[in-house]
Amino acid sequence: MRSLWLAALGVFALLCPASCQPLPGTAPLDMQGDIASNLVAGADRFLLRKIDESAAGRAQFWRRDFSSATAYEQFLSTNRQRLAHILGVRDQRVGRVEMELIATPTQRGPLARGQGYEVFAVRWPAFGDVYGEGLLLSPTARAPVANIVALPDADQTPEQLAGLTDGIAPESQFARRLAESGCQVVIPTLISRRPEHRPTLTDREFVYRPAYELGRHLIGYEIQKVLAAIDWMAAQNSNSAAKIGVIGWGEGGLFAFYATALDNRVTAACVSGYFDDRRNIWKQPVDRNVFGLLQQFGDAEVAAMIAPRSLIVEAARGPELTVSAKNGAPGILVTPKLEDARSEFERARALVGGLDPKPRLEMVVSGNGHGPFGSEGALTAFLTALSGETRLALQGPPPEKLEAASDPAACQARQLHELDRHSQWLLTESPYTRQKFMDQLDTSSPEKFQQSADRYRDFFYGQVIGRFDDPLLPVNPRSRKLYDQPKWTGYEVVLDVFPDVIAYGILLLPKDLQPGERRPVVVCQHGLEGRPQQAVTGGSPYYHDFASRLCEQGFVTFAPQNLYIFEDRFRTLQRKANPLGKTLYSLMVPQHQQITDWLKTQPFVDPSRIAFYGLSYGGKTAMRVPALVTNYCLSICSGDFNDWVWKNASTLSPYSYVWTGEYEIFEFDLGSTFNYAEMAALIAPRPFMVERGHFDNVAPDETVAYEFAKVRLLYEARLGLRDQCEIEWFTGPHTIHAQGTFDFLHRHLNWPPR
Repeated sequence: MRSLWLAALGVFALLCPASCQPLPGTAPLDMQGDIASNLVAGADRFLLRKIDESAAGRAQFWRRDFSSATAYEQFLSTNRQRLAHILGVRDQRVGRVEMELIATPTQRGPLARGQGYEVFAVRWPAFGDVYGEGLLLSPTARAPVANIVALPDADQTPEQLAGLTDGIAPESQFARRLAESGCQVVIPTLISRRPEHRPTLTDREFVYRPAYELGRHLIGYEIQKVLAAIDWMAAQNSNSAAKIGVIGWGEGGLFAFYATALDNRVTAACVSGYFDDRRNIWKQPVDRNVFGLLQQFGDAEVAAMIAPRSLIVEAARGPELTVSAKNGAPGILVTPKLEDARSEFERARALVGGLDPKPRLEMVVSGNGHGPFGSEGALTAFLTALSGETRLALQGPPPEKLEAASDPAACQARQLHELDRHSQWLLTESPYTRQKFMDQLDTSSPEKFQQSADRYRDFFYGQVIGRFDDPLLPVNPRSRKLYDQPKWTGYEVVLDVFPDVIAYGILLLPKDLQPGERRPVVVCQHGLEGRPQQAVTGGSPYYHDFASRLCEQGFVTFAPQNLYIFEDRFRTLQRKANPLGKTLYSLMVPQHQQITDWLKTQPFVDPSRIAFYGLSYGGKTAMRVPALVTNYCLSICSGDFNDWVWKNASTLSPYSYVWTGEYEIFEFDLGSTFNYAEMAALIAPRPFMVERGHFDNVAPDETVAYEFAKVRLLYEARLGLRDQCEIEWFTGPHTIHAQGTFDFLHRHLNWPPR
């Protein structure tokens, strides 16, 4: 076989110039332009197609039982649990909610008095030590005809929605209009989009980033405050027939929509300036990014979860804004297109078409879909759904101020601080959460450990990384000679993975390969914005040509092109993948599976000795890909290993990704599942090594040592694998050191040093 391969190589050398000679057994590679750019563009097309297909895929979760309202409610309970999980509605709310008046020695009464109601500054306990805060509009002459949570947009204040301050046109001040109609209304404060407290991030993204890493979400936090207000209203309703409704515009419409879907105590919801086709969610501000949303929930499916209760959708002008990249992740909000909102609304109608009695789903169009929110038609429909005999009152004058107005900026700062404090508390608790999560591992022997780790590997791939069920395409290898050096030859190689998705890299072959000889392979992975060429030549101060140096040591090497290149082009891939319950690694794992499957078929490769060695983002890959691609017999993480959850979720550490432009780096719920020690457990009992420079600014030494101590405990103390797990500390920066790691490769790949 080897002699045939060498003969074929000679034939190709005669027929083709050096620049086009393919590797024997592969077709000529004729791809033009920048292959890395083509790779990213193909991944983009694949993900956009998956988003377009997601609505059809959601049908599997909506096999409804319409035989009775009880049967339908039982069907909904599973979907409610899933929606609550991905929205981060996971913290236990306070058992008994009391609405507290915010007062001072000189300010004890209502802030203002309107037509039949008074306005109070209030707060209420929600979860942990987090409070909701805002205004209460309470009827003065009679019991309320309904209890309502009224939610402004994120960049509006309760005071504006109540007519106490300017900022919202009087005809859109729906909170005070409902109070004038005899309703008791709570208006919560929402976290603003403005970058007032962190100049490089909007306040919403500042809360979103660590919460997302810890399995929570800013959306979930704010919904919990709404649900806590409903807890208070429900307790009041034990002696009252007043029903509960939730209404909101823009971001407030989002919270009204999801809160009503999750809590069937709400009789009616009115969602304004939000209802839409969600295919473009990846373009919106990143604090709307919900992992796995489109797998199960478009707006039609969420609307179906509200049925048979009432849902009023107001097609009105929505918030319109652009979040600049200088303030975190770029994003844009536009008014939903009326045709898209109508199409999604009709999908909702179809989903609940078999319910009896027929649910009340109503769309009210304001100004051809671009008119003012809080229109007469929407408020009338909403109030009728809550209290059929009550009529919407004529709009009265603005409330008369009795006290100095509350300070929205101070309230915003308190709310921001409380949510940040809660996330940081979750971070301190997260090691114990992960320990409990991993307690089914059997460490009585390496064999039993491997068996017990399989379920965790499946969970990691399916629920954390995100797995596409598409079968890998036939590999269809194409190649061309790129390098001809004294000791080695290099080929560009392209393989098919999924439709539009390719794998690409550079294969280096030692020139002293003998006929029939099978060599170990080291896959050498670049970091952020890197290219495989940088691992081969050029003397990069980060990579030090480690792929070609290892080839000169006699190893076959392969340097893949990973997706993390071209800045926002690849970062938006993560934005497109996340709503599908996927990540960048949902494509990179199959790419590496295809690469290693192909390498195993090559006559010069020992299929049992394929190793992985990556720096920086390649070190991040070293923790995730070999955990799932078991073709890799060992893994080396260079310039990345540390307490990863802390690095992503801490708002105190200067090392934290909370402060950087890498908005794609956050992975949902790692805090409860897999930090780097837990990922290393999925690599075990295969050899694992960390390469760490003392002056590497990825993290301080102590966090690297802290996390690695847990890995060493597993390998050495629990599994008795005393030579399988190592760390090399060296005096240096963020770089390939190529000393202890090279020794590790020689030893564990059974290849003598040269």
